[in-house]
Parts: sequence; structure tokens; C-alpha cells
Amino acid sequence: MSIASNLSSIKNKLPQNIELVAVSKTKPNEDILEAYQAGQRIFGENKIQEMASKYEALPKDIEWHMIGHVQTNKIKFMAPFVSLVHGVDREKVLKELNKQAQKNERIIKCLLQVHIAQEETKFGFDSGELDSVLNNRSEYTHVEIVGLMGMASNTDNEDQVRGEFKTLKTLFDTISERYGLDSFNTLSMGMSGDFSIAIEEGSTMIRVGSSIFGARNY
Repeated sequence: MSIASNLSSIKNKLPQNIELVAVSKTKPNEDILEAYQAGQRIFGENKIQEMASKYEALPKDIEWHMIGHVQTNKIKFMAPFVSLVHGVDREKVLKELNKQAQKNERIIKCLLQVHIAQEETKFGFDSGELDSVLNNRSEYTHVEIVGLMGMASNTDNEDQVRGEFKTLKTLFDTISERYGLDSFNTLSMGMSGDFSIAIEEGSTMIRVGSSIFGARNY
């Protein structure tokens, strides 16, 4: 199957309100261009410098999403162009994003990453830390918090995965009500292996790589 046909088959399964992030990390520019020519415009990368070099080389109407763990010392390389940062998992990242966005005279949209998985390796805020960040959000004049992101446990237990997504959706709804944020409308959860469950549980944005591009190149 070609990249274009993979994309088409995934998009045909998606409800209209779901945004698809094509996870292009480790993939060559030719593969991204093939997906681009098939109509895909949102691409996700997990390394800032790799994303910056792809941004330089590829069409400028691509929306680049940073989906990996964010190293604060690299934020300056993506601040001029990044469309959405998914993995904001600590206040230090928000502060540096705000500083670099201000330097570039931009407002950078971001999602707060919540720790919902049972594995210790996943990053993210807990609900108490989220309240602290949201109560202080007026400090971040050049960052717009537009939603939440989470990764379920890497397990074959669908009930566990569903429960973790359900937890994140409940938290998302609670925050929307509590803070009355007009722009708080993105819930990024679900990847190649579990996006159908994520959509059933209320995801608005899924991150799909291997089902589009094939196995990753390491």
C-alpha cells in the first residue's frame, strides 16, 4: 500500500471533526511530500531540530506539530514556525515557550500533557499541577493553552486503554467548565494502535505514524 492509499483509508474511517496528525518523525522528506500531495497538511515530529530542517525544506503551508518530549534549550529553533506543541509537561516548558514566542512576536498554541498511563516513562502533569498552571495562565502572554494531550499505556488490555482515555476526557470537560476557556477545544489522544478507542472516548485529534508511513526508520 502506498502512503497516499494508507492516508485515504484512515481518513475514510474518521468522523468529520477529528484532526489527523501524520507522525513523520524519522521519515524522509520524500515520504512527507507524498502525504502532502495526497492532501495531508498536519505533520508531527518528536525532535525539534529534525522538524526545523524539514520546515526549511518543505512547503510552507504545512502545519508542524511538536509531539515529543520538549527540551527547553531547543525551543528557540521551533518558535518561529511551530503550529502546536503537544507535549507541554512542566511549567519550565511553558515559560520558555512564552519567552521565545514573544521574541518571534507570535502566540504559540500548546496542549498540556497529562500523565494517564500506568508506565512511569510517560511524562505529564497530574490534575493538581494542571490547576496551578491554569490559575497562573495570565503570566503566559504569548502562549495559548488550547487543550490537553495524553498517551495511554502500551498494553493489549483495551479496557485499561479505554479507562485511561475516559479519565483524560473527564478532566478535559472539567477544565473547560471550571475555567471557561473559549479556545480550549483540542483533546489529542490516540495513536496508530488505539485511535479508534480514543475517538469513541472523545478525542478530537489523533497522532498516526506507522499506519500511514509504515514501520519507523531508526
